Amino acid sequence: MKISSNGIDIEVEDSAAGPQQALSGTTQPVILLIMGMGMQLVAWPPRFIAALRQAGYRVLRFDNRDVGLSQHMDLLGAPHLVWESLKFKLGWGVHAPYSLHDMAADALGVLDALHVARAHVLGVSMGGMIAQRLALLAPRRVLSLTSVMSSSGAAGLPAARPEVLRVLLSRPPSRDHAAVVEHYVRLFQVIGSPAYPMPASELRQQIELAARRGYDPAGTLRQLLAVMADRQRADELCTIRVPTLVVHGSSDPLLPLAHGEDTVRRIPAARWLAIDGMGHDLAPGVVTRLLEALLPHLQAADRQPVAAAPAGMAA
Repeated sequence: MKISSNGIDIEVEDSAAGPQQALSGTTQPVILLIMGMGMQLVAWPPRFIAALRQAGYRVLRFDNRDVGLSQHMDLLGAPHLVWESLKFKLGWGVHAPYSLHDMAADALGVLDALHVARAHVLGVSMGGMIAQRLALLAPRRVLSLTSVMSSSGAAGLPAARPEVLRVLLSRPPSRDHAAVVEHYVRLFQVIGSPAYPMPASELRQQIELAARRGYDPAGTLRQLLAVMADRQRADELCTIRVPTLVVHGSSDPLLPLAHGEDTVRRIPAARWLAIDGMGHDLAPGVVTRLLEALLPHLQAADRQPVAAAPAGMAA
């Protein structure tokens, strides 16, 4: 369903029975899932969603701005990636059409529109960065934070492997559906988990669904610039006080393990899970390992006393 959030249209999937029930509220604890750069809400593995629902959670997932069925920011134009990348390498300010703070405000707007006072927040990759930003923006709205295969954004952390960057920054030879699918199959083969290989048929099915739903390379580049421009977040993470779990793979070729290690070091009392052989995906084996740590993390946070509900959904 479409909702208005932070002044734009956001596509949301709510595990509540239907729109009317969703809008009326529920006593179930809520978990808000935030997907990574260029990825859509359909990228969340069905088994992951089912496990959360079986554990008693109302699951909210949404398309970030510029992907899928949410509003695309075409009027902001196509980014000059080469120039902005050079500025990033030189430590100069990157000009981004919008910020991760804006994207966190989108996520907060989803909670507002669905009358959710507080939620557990879990993000993967760029979604983990947005989740961190949400915990900084509205800490009283966040029951717990889970940052998966993400980063603090600190300067000096290791870059992605060159072969990954080549595929990530390349384009399909055409916008034809088959060409787009083959491009993303190749990308996920490069960034996938060596110890937990994704079944080829499952990977292709997931990518074909996303390609039919929407393909916007300019939108993905705008998201990339938002990530590159967010240079202060690392220094702010020390102020996060919500229960936090940081999960990262030892074999992540896109955001190497040091990115997760730096994140957990900066957030007070954050818990750490390094998964041997995990890359930069949510393969079935990775989902199993993630759930083993995630569900106790959520349940422990649910048992903690919370302050009075925010008046008028204020941050």
